[in-house]
Formats: sequence, structure tokens, C-alpha cells
Amino acid sequence: MKIYHSLDSFSKLEYGVVTSGTFDGVHLGHHKILSRLLEISRQSGGESVVLTFWPHPRTVVSEDSQGLQMLSTIDEKIELFAKLGIHHLLIIPFTRAFSELSSDEFIQQILVDRIGTKKLVIGYDHRFGRNREGSFEFLQKNCANYGFEVEEIPREDIEDTAISSSRIRKALVTGHIEEANGLLGRPYTLSGTVVKGKQLGRTIGFPTANLFLHESYKLVPMNGVYVIYATHQGTRYEGMLNIGVRPTVDGTIRTIEAHLFDFDKEIYGEDLTLELLHYLRPEQKFDGLDLLVKQIQIDRESTAAYFAS
Repeated sequence: MKIYHSLDSFSKLEYGVVTSGTFDGVHLGHHKILSRLLEISRQSGGESVVLTFWPHPRTVVSEDSQGLQMLSTIDEKIELFAKLGIHHLLIIPFTRAFSELSSDEFIQQILVDRIGTKKLVIGYDHRFGRNREGSFEFLQKNCANYGFEVEEIPREDIEDTAISSSRIRKALVTGHIEEANGLLGRPYTLSGTVVKGKQLGRTIGFPTANLFLHESYKLVPMNGVYVIYATHQGTRYEGMLNIGVRPTVDGTIRTIEAHLFDFDKEIYGEDLTLELLHYLRPEQKFDGLDLLVKQIQIDRESTAAYFAS
């Protein structure tokens, strides 16, 4: 997959099969659109193009976007699109000036003149251009003038999956990790760098890797204990994860701490990716470290049983 971070770096195609959107999470609902995009590109001999925007348009044009939490970072999106076999990923920097393009300007200047669109695939109720004025109906009436065809994925095909980014976010912040994973079509992931914490885990026999997320906009699921896979330098380990403030030791800062099974390496400053598989229990405050240790032992046994089954 070829990746472009500006329109200037993109060379116009002879036959572009294009879709556009934010695609947060690149979930199974998005796969309906992307699968059709790839199917048309194969049938036509064209090249598939995903046109997306960064940062998220809501952070630029909406006053209520403060603290907007995303399901995927830009690097995660790139990896997911590449796995699907997309030919070209064009990431347009979304600015206030760009948001002022009319639907006609967006179509002519970007889809036609820059990309070389011959077939446009969109999801139902997809809008584009200034104030989201562009619509499928507008495209149907005018696409012949622009020299391309347009196809809308029917509402029933999308709604049949009952999937949306907002539904996945809701599942994550309420502890329904398996529901979220089912909608995504894969485990939800958190990736970052391992940093030094207070190293309390070592003193009680459960050393943890304290994960620092580089992207503050990445959604962190509900506080609690999770069953996870952890990948370090290409090797996958079973483990469990605590997200929370560690109330038993009067913690106040939210942390992401993973205990990996059969792992004893020092990995400070190194990257770690966590796949969240199952929500074990909410975070709770214990009357002393002894009770905390007993519960962690129970959590470990429950985690082992999860993997065994």
C-alpha cells in the first residue's frame, strides 16, 4: 500500500476507485464499504484509493469536540488498511481552510483533478464539502458531468451489521470489551512505551509493565482488570491488565499496567501492544496489600482458565 500525507504527493490515476471518510476503528461496518471498493477495483482493473482526514474533522469544525476519544490512532489505521489490501491511502491534513471547500470544489479539485476518480463508493447518508452539503443525491445528479460513476452501499447493508464507531466506544467505556471486539472484528488494542512506575508489583510478586500511550486522543476502556495478549518484539504473551488509579495504595493517577505470564525481561523504553480480550472485574479498593495479593492471584487463575478454555 502506498501512503500519502498530502495531495501534492499523489499522482493522478488512470482509473481510481475511491471512497472517503474518517473510518475510526476501521470496524466491520467499514469493511462493507472497503470490500466493495476492492471488488470494483479488481473487476475494473483500477486502483483502490481510501481518502481519509487527519486530524478528525470534528476537532477542527466542532465546538463540542473537546476530549474526543478515538478508537484508532493514525498508525493503527494505516496498518489496518494495509492488511485489507488497499492500493493507495491518501491522508489529507484537515484544516479550517479545507473544511470551507464546497461540495463542488471537493469533487472537482480533489476527486477528479487530483485523484482521477472513475468510480466513487460511499456509505449511505455520507456527506462531504462545506457544512456537509454534498450528498448521494447531489452526486447522482452531477456525476456524469464530473466523469465518474457513484455507488452507495445500501442502508440495509450497513444497518444489518448494527455497527457504528459510537456503539463501539460505548461498549468500551462500560466494560463490554467482547461486544466491542465483535463489532471491530478483532481485539481492541492499546500500544505505547513501557515506562517506570512505582514498581509496587515487584514487591508483591506480580511485576507489571506500565504503558504510556503517546496519543492522548486514544480511547482507554473502563477501569478494571482484563485478560490480554501482549506483544513485545514480535512475540505474544498471555497476561492480565489493570486500568485504574490503584485505590488500595491511595493512587490518584490513572495507569495502564500489564502483568505478562512467563516473562521476566527489563523492557523500559520499549514498545508494547496489548490486545484486550475479556473484562474480569471492576477496579476496587482492598483493606491492605494482603487482600489485594489474594485477589490478584484469583485474577491470574481466572485468566489462566480463560486461555485454557
